[in-house]
Amino acid sequence: MSSDPPGFELPLRLLFGFRSLIDDLHAELAKQGHAGLRPMYGFVFQAIGRHGTTAVELGHTLGVSKQAAGKTIDTLERLGYVYRERDPGDGRRMLVRLTDHGIDCLAKSARIFDQLRAQWAEQLGAQRLRALEEDLRKVASPGSARLDVPGWFSGQ
Repeated sequence: MSSDPPGFELPLRLLFGFRSLIDDLHAELAKQGHAGLRPMYGFVFQAIGRHGTTAVELGHTLGVSKQAAGKTIDTLERLGYVYRERDPGDGRRMLVRLTDHGIDCLAKSARIFDQLRAQWAEQLGAQRLRALEEDLRKVASPGSARLDVPGWFSGQ
């Protein structure tokens, strides 16, 4: 009889670890002036990036429809995280860009993730955490590092 856990436990443990980090991130972001953000918005902020994007490109990157991307943009615009402007290179296109508030959220997120990683290192041991990260780099293909998780989860 094997002492190994059943195979289905591995993806669940990875998901629970991810969920724990994201929940802790959002709790701290709320304390630092960014309450009410949904986990998906982090993917949106990353997809918008420094140079902005269009609703069509955002939908494609996130793996969701243009309409779903547009609704998310509308919400983030109301919350003060993004704004729309005409593309200087093509006046027919509207770009979505991060506001200073959106950039602040990304900067705080990066610092909070560093703090959360330090907490994990304290719990697991720095060497074990580095080994875990290295092992995950070995088994997670480079192609899996995409921002389309929202669409992937919802089946769009």
